[in-house]
Amino acid sequence: MTSLSLPSPSEAIWYLGPVPIRAYALCIIAGIVVAVWLGDRRWVARGGRPGQVGDIAIWAVPFGIIGGRLYHVITDYGNYFGEGRNPVTALYVWQGGLGIWGAIALGGVGAYIGARRSGIRFLPLADALAPGIVLAQAIGRFGNYFNQELFGRPTTVPWGLEIDLAHRPAGYEEFATFHPTFLYESLWNVAVAVLVIWADRRFRLGHGRAFAVYVAGYCAGRGWIEYLRIDPVQADDVFGLRLNVWTSVVLFLLAVGYLVWSSRRRPGREDSVLLEQPEAADEPADPAADRPR
Repeated sequence: MTSLSLPSPSEAIWYLGPVPIRAYALCIIAGIVVAVWLGDRRWVARGGRPGQVGDIAIWAVPFGIIGGRLYHVITDYGNYFGEGRNPVTALYVWQGGLGIWGAIALGGVGAYIGARRSGIRFLPLADALAPGIVLAQAIGRFGNYFNQELFGRPTTVPWGLEIDLAHRPAGYEEFATFHPTFLYESLWNVAVAVLVIWADRRFRLGHGRAFAVYVAGYCAGRGWIEYLRIDPVQADDVFGLRLNVWTSVVLFLLAVGYLVWSSRRRPGREDSVLLEQPEAADEPADPAADRPR
């Protein structure tokens, strides 16, 4: 290891009596709290009511966790299914393994359901939540740090991350320090959050464009960070690139395309965050008015 390398945590689980407290779970929870707090402030500034983001999170968070786990298990199916594997471990979310693409996709479904039930528009809600979501991702990545997972290629740079022998992939046992891709992504995500907030204020983004800036910005960084990683992925090497690199490229292009299309079709910001209300029916005539006098 280099003299200036970053040490990895010696423990990722602490016990409060018989109850295990896992660093990975704490990072995820902290990220959710930050996302709800910032999202609520931005939502109120757009005309929403305080507390609505928390109500919608009740739908979005469980959906997001399920979606993130499904994506991880599908793309890393070899770790859970096949000879010598225990499929039940696919349910062990606390051991790490949440795919951001699945979390955003299914979490978005939950948020949409919550928004409809609350009588508010989904796209301005997504715009309000965007920077909080990417900050939650920045915090959540520290869970990978505690678990000593999802690091990058061996390196001798001063900020190389020390990885214990038990956590090094096959073929990399002789190396002691690796690129801290969790840190790269965390810093990138913070920069994306700042970008979204700035762009939203500068251009008064609406109709989902702030969310599109988040998606494009995140994918631009995730693509090159993913390229550094060496963790084995079963759904890997599609035409020479990791699946997540291709996913980043496709989503980046879709987000940019939506930004261009939406800016031309629906410039500006929504006049109201509420769903269109049906026109009130004509009030019934006063029965007493028709009575003979």
